Parts: sequence; structure tokens; C-alpha cells
Amino acid sequence: MSFTSGDERWPSERWPDVYLLAITRAVSVCGDFLAATTLALVLQQAGHGGLAVSGLLVAASLPLALVAPLAGRIADRVDSRVVLVAAGVAQALISLALAFTRQPVAMIGLVALLACGLAVTQPTISALIPRTVRPENLARASGLNQTAGVIGMLVAPALAGILVGQVGPRVPLLLDAASYLALVVAGLAVRTRRQHRPSGDISEMSVGYRVRDDRTLTVMIGALAAVVAGVSAVNVVEVFFIRDTLDASTTVYGLVTAAWPLGMLIGSVLFARVPRRRITVPALLWVVAGSCAPALGALVVGDALWLIPLWIAGGVCNGGINVFVMVIVADRAPAAAHGRAFAVVSAAVQAAALIGLLAAGPLVERFDPRWLVAGAGALGLLVSLIALPIVIRAGKPVAEADTAVAEAGSPVAEAKAGGRSARRVDCDVSHPEVPRAVEAIEEGIASRS
Repeated sequence: MSFTSGDERWPSERWPDVYLLAITRAVSVCGDFLAATTLALVLQQAGHGGLAVSGLLVAASLPLALVAPLAGRIADRVDSRVVLVAAGVAQALISLALAFTRQPVAMIGLVALLACGLAVTQPTISALIPRTVRPENLARASGLNQTAGVIGMLVAPALAGILVGQVGPRVPLLLDAASYLALVVAGLAVRTRRQHRPSGDISEMSVGYRVRDDRTLTVMIGALAAVVAGVSAVNVVEVFFIRDTLDASTTVYGLVTAAWPLGMLIGSVLFARVPRRRITVPALLWVVAGSCAPALGALVVGDALWLIPLWIAGGVCNGGINVFVMVIVADRAPAAAHGRAFAVVSAAVQAAALIGLLAAGPLVERFDPRWLVAGAGALGLLVSLIALPIVIRAGKPVAEADTAVAEAGSPVAEAKAGGRSARRVDCDVSHPEVPRAVEAIEEGIASRS
């Protein structure tokens, strides 16, 4: 199996592909949120109530978690161009049918089908991005991609509200169908491709790769999932906290809810400038803790306007999380398994989001919203701080082995000093220092077990 993009061993820089993928993400995210907002308004206006809206949200999220194992394999084993074109056409047709459907059960079923397509295209695009640039530029490329997604997220709700109010729900749903054609354009126009080719290449070792075998990555994903569950719960609770507890107007509520994605936009730009050597799992956990800490401010605020700077600060860290996760997963997982690795991350996040949404309803009926918001922040902060020493301990043997390799002055050490992962370097095994480097690495692995 080989994944080619320019050089067979190393990807060439293809920034036009990065920009095209970013534009595709902005358009598709805008289309997704445009459809979600429109359908929620349609169900509410038709008097179907909270159960139908809840079913819509579950249908949009649950397939992303359930289909993840299959989606990851598809992303790794099928030509990325074929995946993007086929999924884009299928989703456009489904969305077109959705524009002419008004029966709630049919709408929910079509939304679930759309989510199945999204479950496949997300890891495919995520796995393409590390192939477009060299590792030292991956944070910048990831930041650009995340920024584009946030812009689409910010534009969609306002656009949906205007269009539904002016011309009805069909036009925004037709625009959503057109947005999926961006995937088709990207699939045909992006030169970078991930192709499955039988070969005797060392990447065959990735066939048995499992994320859970990487303890550090598993702990990181678990911490992220806990935080996402809390944030999802806050998304439900904050309307009661802002409107009832703090007695704020609908305008203030809109400003507060817009503050978090605004912070994400800023964070995507800022954290894209972080040097790759500083993007580590412990650093990510500190950023995760930073995204949770502002929620503790709910205990002391007396005016909803004070939530705006707090939510912006949390959103900035959220933007950093997205950038860091892309770089860390791309670095720790074999290139041939990137689709599976990103699919696992997506599944964990979506499952956690569902848990948070489902838990929020009963909790808000029993507890003060102020304490629920602060409790969600405290939970995320606690999980991050607990996970931090675990990943630090798990990384110590590797760090010691890397130090020994550096002292040996091997080609592997030189490659790592330049920011490359050792598994991506074609080393001369006849080099006189290689046996010493291998011995040092084996000692580090032995000490871990």
C-alpha cells in the first residue's frame, strides 16, 4: 500500500490544494449548518415540538459515531478522489430530496443518510491535508482549514434565518444541495491523492494499526471526549442560564453565543503559528484545560455581557485544540492509517456530544443552570489535569530513547531534529551509527513494558 503525492517517500508542498480544501470546507460546513438551522425552523414552525428537533439532532450526529470504523477503512483503502466525488454527488441528491420533503420521519431519515456521507468525507479530507504540506507546515495548513470551517459555521445561521424568513425553507435547502458539489469539485481539482496500491512497502505495517494501542493518543481522545460532552451540555443549558438566571435579552443571548465561534476563529489563526515541535499531547491538554476554565466564571458573573470575553477566551483555546489534534494524530498514526485515526477521533467526539445533549435536558430540570455551566467547566478541567501526568509518564521512555538516539548522532536523530517523524525517513541502514540508535530505541521500548 502506498499513498502518493509527488515524491513517493515525501509529499511535495501543494498550497493550492490546501486553499482549495479550505474553501471546500467553508462551503460544505456552511451548507451543513444552513440545512440544520433551516430544518429546525421548519419543524418548529410546523408545531412538531422538541422531540422532532431532538430526533433531527441525533440523526445528524449518531451516524458519525456508528459508521466511523467503516468510514475510516474507506478513507484509507479507496482512492480519495473517488470518495469525494461519489460522496459529493450522493449527498447533493439526498439534500435535493430533502428540499421537497416535509414529513418529519422522512426528513430525519434523509438527514441520517447525509451524516453517513459526512462520516466518510471528514476523515478523507483530514487524511489528505498532511499529504499536501511538509510536517513543519502542517499546523499552518490545519489552522487555515479550521478557520474556513468556523467562517462557514458563523455565516450559516444568519443566512438561514434571512432566507427562511424571506423566501421559505426550500431555497436554503437547495443551496445546501449545491454546496455538496464543492466536494465533487475538490475531488476532481485537488492534485493530492491517497491511492491504495498493493506493494511491499513498509507501510503494510499499518494494516493492523489500532488507535487504542497508542496509550497516549487514547488518553488524549478520552480527555477530548469528556470536554466535548461538557460543552455540548452547556450549549443546551446556556439559553436558560443567560435568559432566565441572568435575565438577558435575546440580543445579548445572540452576542454571547456568537462569542465562542469568534474565539475559535481567532484561535485557529493564532495557534497555526505555533512551531510544530511545541505541538505535543501535554501541550494540547493544557489548551483543553484553558477551554474549560472560562466556564467557571459562571459562578460569579452577574451580567451576561461578562460572558462574552470569557466565551471568546474559551473559543480561542477551542480553535487551538482543533489545530493541535490534526497535527498530533497525523504525527502519531502511520500515514496509511490516517483515515482510520481521524475517524476514531470524530466518532469519540460525536458520541460525547450526543451524551452531553441527552444529559443536559434532565439536568436542567433539576439543577440551577449557573451550577451546571460551572460544573461542566470543572469536569473538563479536572479530566485534563488528571490526564496530563498520565501522558507525561507514557511519553518518558520515548523521550529517553530519543535522547539516546540524538547522542548517537544517527540519521534518525537528524531527521527528528528537522521536525520529521522517524517513520517517514528513508534511512541508510548501513550507517555505522544506526545499530546504536536501534539499541537505544529497543531499551526505551523495554522500559515501557
